[in-house]
Amino acid sequence: MTHLSISLFPARLLRLTQTAFPFTVARKYTMVAPNSPLAKVIDEVKVDILTRTQDNSTIESLLLRVSRIVPTQEMYTYAVQASLGDDVYDEPCTKTLEAHMAKLTGKEAALFMPSGTMSNQLALRTHLKQPPYSVLCDHRAHIARYEAGGTAFHSGAQLDYAIPANGHHLTLDDVKEHVVLGMDVHTCPTAVIELENTLNGTIMPQEDIIAISQFAHSHDIKMHLDGARIWHVAVETATPLKELCGPFDSVSLCFSKGLGAPIGSCLVGTQEFITRARWFRKMFGGGMRQTGFMAASAAYALTHHFPLLSRVHALTRRLETGLQDIGVSITSGAETCMVFFDPSPIGVSYAELVARASKLPSPIKLGGSRLVVHIQTTDETVDDFLALVRQLAQEKKDGGFVATEAHAKIHKPMLSRMLNPKGYPGTRYMSYSRHYAFDIVVHTCFENGRTNDSGF
Repeated sequence: MTHLSISLFPARLLRLTQTAFPFTVARKYTMVAPNSPLAKVIDEVKVDILTRTQDNSTIESLLLRVSRIVPTQEMYTYAVQASLGDDVYDEPCTKTLEAHMAKLTGKEAALFMPSGTMSNQLALRTHLKQPPYSVLCDHRAHIARYEAGGTAFHSGAQLDYAIPANGHHLTLDDVKEHVVLGMDVHTCPTAVIELENTLNGTIMPQEDIIAISQFAHSHDIKMHLDGARIWHVAVETATPLKELCGPFDSVSLCFSKGLGAPIGSCLVGTQEFITRARWFRKMFGGGMRQTGFMAASAAYALTHHFPLLSRVHALTRRLETGLQDIGVSITSGAETCMVFFDPSPIGVSYAELVARASKLPSPIKLGGSRLVVHIQTTDETVDDFLALVRQLAQEKKDGGFVATEAHAKIHKPMLSRMLNPKGYPGTRYMSYSRHYAFDIVVHTCFENGRTNDSGF
């Protein structure tokens, strides 16, 4: 097989390894005379990104500044064995992963995607056939807050927000209050109801999901799930993915956030839906070539990292208990891998905590009130963080700080109230955004010498 035949007959490229690729042939025909104009152009294009960035002496310091799980060496070792085939021409590793995901979720077909944002936006674009139409979601949803207005841009759809009356998750009553039905020309009918599970680390009860789904389908409304962290729900509730995904017409599942793959998400649904979504993926610029190593990384994460999530949840609960024992207020408890906290009852501000944590011998990177535990968070990280909080509390006490009844009040998981200025007269509007000052941000990175999963 020559270099030319690989380009002309990609279907034959089924299991070509790196060692089999004819780089020597390519080099033979790209030799140029030294100091020639072409040689100068080639020299300008060359770049070495590894020597300095991968130097062992700098790796540790770099990891202190990143904010996500990093792929392991074992994952990379597995991934480089993948096919170098072309996804446009049915690359076998990616197709195998897609088939597995379809079976796992109980759907007819699946589509490998570059990101969860693209998965969500493609799903909405595929479901929405003819305007006017709107999408109903929780006001804290990722599609509402962290996808750059993609629903309006890509689909021309209106987003309608619902605030959970219980402060935790949407119920059928919430949906009925905000859904738009009928043909009133003044309105924008609801075409899709989008739910998120988990949302801010909290689990949406399956019975509420089923009730909403039955109502939606009775009115010909599609159901989409942002299941970026659905893996956590499956582990915490010991529920099969097929059951969790059953009430939905489409589901987006992330391989990166909780599982640690370097890239990738998967969109699942009916065969007709996925066929159309594949078309939109191409249109959105999401069509890729050699995706085998990406699919292999995701497969490794499913096999080796997914079983570690139960330990993550246990460590998160230990973190929550430790903070409560010190006197810190928990604003949203540990249901899976996240804890939202308020250190003001012990006289400590977020800014103080962030500054002190960054100066520990093994620095811990913080950014606000959200703590995320992941598969690479160690017990020592949690111990060091709790020790720091305990030390700060003692320093404040020694300095004369006395907790009042207001300081000591433990706030319940009411993140929806934090988004709603009603009920908080005289206070600043607390938007769920990572871009605000520390005292009003609802986002935290948590790491110690390794990394933290900061994705939502």
